[in-house]
Amino acid sequence: MTEIITGLNLCLLEILALLGAVALVVARWLPPAARARTTIAAGAVLLASAIALSVTGIRWQMLPVLAGAAFAAPFAFSPLLRRRGGRPARRARWWLALPGSVACAGLITTGAVAVWAFPVPVFPVPSGGFAVGTRVLQWTDPLRPETFTADPDDRRTVVVQLWYPAQSSPADAPRAPYLGRTEDEARTVSEALAAGTGLPRFLLDDVPRARTHSVSDAPVAREGGRFPIVLFSPGSGGVRTQNTAWAEELASHGYVVAALDHPYDSAAVVLADGRTITTETVSSGDRDQDEELAAGWTAIRAADLGFVLTRLTALDRGEGADPLAGRLDTGRVAATGHSLGGAAALQVVRQDHRFAAVIDLDGYPHGPLSPALDRPALALTQAITPATDPRYLPRLTAALDSSTAPSYRLTIQGAAHLTFTDGPLYLPPVPSIVGSLGRTESPRIVAATTLAFLDTVLRGASTDVAGVLRAYGELSVHQPDAAR
Repeated sequence: MTEIITGLNLCLLEILALLGAVALVVARWLPPAARARTTIAAGAVLLASAIALSVTGIRWQMLPVLAGAAFAAPFAFSPLLRRRGGRPARRARWWLALPGSVACAGLITTGAVAVWAFPVPVFPVPSGGFAVGTRVLQWTDPLRPETFTADPDDRRTVVVQLWYPAQSSPADAPRAPYLGRTEDEARTVSEALAAGTGLPRFLLDDVPRARTHSVSDAPVAREGGRFPIVLFSPGSGGVRTQNTAWAEELASHGYVVAALDHPYDSAAVVLADGRTITTETVSSGDRDQDEELAAGWTAIRAADLGFVLTRLTALDRGEGADPLAGRLDTGRVAATGHSLGGAAALQVVRQDHRFAAVIDLDGYPHGPLSPALDRPALALTQAITPATDPRYLPRLTAALDSSTAPSYRLTIQGAAHLTFTDGPLYLPPVPSIVGSLGRTESPRIVAATTLAFLDTVLRGASTDVAGVLRAYGELSVHQPDAAR
């Protein structure tokens, strides 16, 4: 597949095919002097680009375009062929030709709209001073049995992707694929994500084609000292890469982001031995039972986060001669997560004092609210509407009100649940799905708000966090009760 042109979401061959199809339909309505030349030129361009696309790969969005052109072609070329054979050139009367032209134009427009609605995601360029490297690790906890299987010898395994400050790579260095270590893994994950949301799998066919700004296994940056750590847990059915734009932005500002796949909970986890584990966390339909299930899943995720921090601590101490040894500041660590992952982040910070802060990206606090939070917390939420679970805001407020450290809840107007992921980069811009902030603004706001918080609580920056947050939405500040 040739390179997609940013902004148009089309490669050069697709642009030529689209223009050729449009010209073929329009040719019927041109003056006689221009009709033949336009038809021949449009047909030649269309045929050449269609043949080339069949070799490089035809995206499903182009099928309506090619169908519209194929339907229009016989009517466009038949007058020319009749004239060439010495017969009178007959054309259908306008009132008969108009419905056909409209139908062809409709098919071509459908293809163009599909390209716009389901593009190859284009990731924002990280704004920090570091280039970004990435790598994937797999760790097994010998102390925890895998509760999702019946095998008593099976131990809990997690897959972790790191994004870290790196040395600058050559401009032509291959960029890491999105969703997986390889395009095959990315396709497996995208198909699982589509199935999990009830979408036809072909709608996300373009997502595995994306390339990020990270370079796989790039050398660690020489400067910057020891880097603070941000652990990330995705939403229910989510995957470690679902917040890649956010992770790259943080890494470019000097953080190491470690995002987890939670086997049997994430949509698809491809292990080092090639096995693929799909989700087994299914809702029962009963609200009370689902809350009990979610609390159990949250506890497993929280344990995964604590285990990964243990392994990162060992890695920093030089066990395994890792390139990041001696570069991880394990005394400055934040737990973060989206949706169910946000609940896991809140829970692990209550239980594990190695974590210095927590960020909850629109996550309902499942599980117990005790002990009280004693670390700074930031909760980003979408706008609360009548459709919102009525238990969500009171429970989140209770968790923050009981905190013995300053906490913030920022409601971002125009945000939806998937605004806090990479979803706006490749899903249709439907407000109920990805919000109304747009493909550029959504990742920018999430990164700006979380960076301001992290810089303050992990690096001691003199940022006016409340002032920064208020610029992006409605802010509630939860100060600890001095009497507690």
